Amino acid sequence: MTAAGVAGRPRILVIKLGALGDVVQALGPMAAIRRHHADAEIVLLTTAPFAEFLRASPYVDTVWIDERPSPLDLAGLWRLRRRLRGAGFARVYDLQTSSRSNWYFCLLGRGRRVEWSGIARGASHPHDNPARNALHTLDRQADQLRRAGIPHVPPPDVSWARADLERFRLPERVVVLVPGGAPHRPEKRWPIERYAALASLIATRGALPVVVGGTVEKDLAARILAAVPAARDLAGETSLADLAALGRRALWAVGNDTGPMHVLVAAGAPATVLYSAASDPALTAPRGPKVRVLQRTSLAELGVEEVAATLAFG
Repeated sequence: MTAAGVAGRPRILVIKLGALGDVVQALGPMAAIRRHHADAEIVLLTTAPFAEFLRASPYVDTVWIDERPSPLDLAGLWRLRRRLRGAGFARVYDLQTSSRSNWYFCLLGRGRRVEWSGIARGASHPHDNPARNALHTLDRQADQLRRAGIPHVPPPDVSWARADLERFRLPERVVVLVPGGAPHRPEKRWPIERYAALASLIATRGALPVVVGGTVEKDLAARILAAVPAARDLAGETSLADLAALGRRALWAVGNDTGPMHVLVAAGAPATVLYSAASDPALTAPRGPKVRVLQRTSLAELGVEEVAATLAFG
């Protein structure tokens, strides 16, 4: 690698655009890239929802926001092409490995002497494992980096993400509930009335149920609070750093297959993650020594008592 960035340092580009769970699962690879290229300037190309969170990480020096220009946005494409070509990158780690990031490989220029780790045709360090799509995200990324000369990838870690939770005035004993998820994937949600029943059981065990999610999930929180008025609604009020701080503090977390659960687990929260047949935990579930996965073809088949039995706190 000969391209140089600021003050003669080589420049490395990491591409990770989203979604939240995928971004969290890319933190281990980012840490490995940082360690492997200790003398380099690491530039991350991501999307706006994750920029502030990732700027605080120790893994990157600079964050670029991808405007995701469409094929018809010629001005946007030209700006991105000029930026990529003018940056003098020595190597690119494409952790997105999508049709869009493959397209960015073409924008950068196939004939240029830039090393590329990913699945784009013509990449210098191709991840050409024919079984890659059958691997868990963490295993797939570790295999990709191993083929690029990085032998060890740690698990995701958000210990660097700091936030002051004092404004929420929470007690010591909290259990985090994540009842939402992608609005267009309702089949990935456990019925809200069962979250309400679980919240009631949590309260009888002397812990505060705390509901988190986006502002679009305020209605879900309201339905839980209607059944358990003592619960707390923090939907729409927590940053990603707040979620990490909650994860370090929580007795347990219970939620659907959705991004905030990855943040909570990476922060160290013991967790129960609920899966329907709409997704495969063998490929995507957050991993940890205290993570329990429950799956049913339909989450309507999963009872409150079975979920409650996984909550191993006194």
